[in-house]
This record gives sequence, structure tokens and C-alpha cells, in this order.
Amino acid sequence: MLVADNVVRQGKVIDEKSKDPHIQGVRMFTEMVAAEPRLSATVLQTVGVKGYDGFTLAVVLG
Repeated sequence: MLVADNVVRQGKVIDEKSKDPHIQGVRMFTEMVAAEPRLSATVLQTVGVKGYDGFTLAVVLG
């Protein structure tokens, strides 16, 4: 199982043109997870005192 925190980045990860290295890193991570056939994954959005963000939960298949 993989858990990655801070992957929603206040919704900014949907901006494909963002030059922010944090956003680019999350986008690359998400693309790598999606391309890995041994994983089944989802991103869950959370809301709290600091605003909203989220985490990725991935399970190794087999």
C-alpha cells in the first residue's frame, strides 16, 4: 500500500501550465501511479482547518 499526502494542493494540480515545482511533482507522481498496472489507486480530497488538500491511496494488486 502507498499513501501520499498533499496531492490536491488546493486544487492547483489541474493547472497543466503551472510552473510550481510542487504542482509539477504531484502531477508526475499521479501520472506514474496511473501508468503502473500493478497499482489500483484513488485520490481523496480532505477539508480541514488549513483549507482543502488530499491524499493518494494506492494498493498493490496481486
